[in-house]
Amino acid sequence: MLQLDSLTKRYGALVVTDEVSLDVAKGEIVGILGPNGAGKTTLFHLIAGTTRPDSGRIVFNGQDVTREGASLRCRAGISRSFQVPHPFAGMSAFENVLVGATFGRAKSGAADYALRALELSGLSRKANTLAGALTLLDRKRLELARALATEPKLLLLDEIAGGLTESECHELLDVLRKVHAEGVTMVWIEHVVHALLSVADRLVVVNFGRKIADGAPKEVMDSREVRSIYLGEDVLV
Repeated sequence: MLQLDSLTKRYGALVVTDEVSLDVAKGEIVGILGPNGAGKTTLFHLIAGTTRPDSGRIVFNGQDVTREGASLRCRAGISRSFQVPHPFAGMSAFENVLVGATFGRAKSGAADYALRALELSGLSRKANTLAGALTLLDRKRLELARALATEPKLLLLDEIAGGLTESECHELLDVLRKVHAEGVTMVWIEHVVHALLSVADRLVVVNFGRKIADGAPKEVMDSREVRSIYLGEDVLV
């Protein structure tokens, strides 16, 4: 479904994404790990189209979208959530999701799809609640619902479990499993490692903009390089 070919992004002398290549198959849940500043969110900006690479190529469903803008990529089926939810606080949850359903899709029936996205994310009971009055968990659900309202084929999740309690995290994981069962492919950046390990088919680890590991979750987490760079363990012990 998604192919990244040697993506590089620089800001002056700083190389944020350094020749990253990655393939994501339809139906996969791919988890991305890495320390702060590793280039994970920049990678999402590149995939979603809000930032353009200095070099490299992005292919989505067989089409080169490297130079396509974010709105066209969204309508093609790439959607994302953001690490810190920023809803329209003075609008209801339904109205927030309706924005995504109206402008992020190329089809009619926005209201029906907004209601479906709210239901899938477990937020239908709060449809008429002002977004500014929602709890953190419900704001995370709203962020997810807005992304789902665009009818994505590929969903990019940026630290959606961050800041949640253990029980809230389990609730969110149940929602993500339902979303995946609907046929949505996911790429998920997360620091809550146990949450990621519970659903990911594959893990990718990045550090200083470079991909340093890509494989089965256990294999990646057992890697000496990953333990040394990401977990800070002394591999000589």
